[in-house]
Amino acid sequence: MIGHNQGPSLEGGYSYRRHVWTKARRDLLPTLPIEILRRRVARAKTLGLPYKTYASVRAASGHDVVAFLFSNNALQMLRKGDAPNAQRRAQLAKATPIALAHAPFNPDELPFEITAKAPGLVQSWTATRDHLRAPILGENLPRDGVLVIAESPLEAEWCAIAGLAGTISAAILQT
Repeated sequence: MIGHNQGPSLEGGYSYRRHVWTKARRDLLPTLPIEILRRRVARAKTLGLPYKTYASVRAASGHDVVAFLFSNNALQMLRKGDAPNAQRRAQLAKATPIALAHAPFNPDELPFEITAKAPGLVQSWTATRDHLRAPILGENLPRDGVLVIAESPLEAEWCAIAGLAGTISAAILQT
């Protein structure tokens, strides 16, 4: 059928089919054993994430958070000579930290092992995607285990561009 947008069916019984589908999905979701739930709560606490945030990222990606991708902005390093916030630096080091440097910083000025330049504003979508994925793939990390810590709206888009696990605001990290 030309122009059909796959919207809700106009046939009779739509609400019943929706009810049955919703119930089937709910029944498919597993009830986690208490030991697994405790382990996940402890992992969220170790990462410094609220459990609800950690659980939603894990549910969406299907994998544990193994790395944080962030820029010098998340460290509150905005000008040359700025020192990183020690608490934030320690927090981000609880998973594999991948730091990206916006100008005027160079990657070697960030206090982490895995660093790169942040993607530019004038790069194409494909170039930005490849640029963001390079340090992740270079370390053999699963993309769906990398959580973006965004300090700006531009950085919040990195997750969608590179196909990563999720994005959270830098303010959410517990200190």
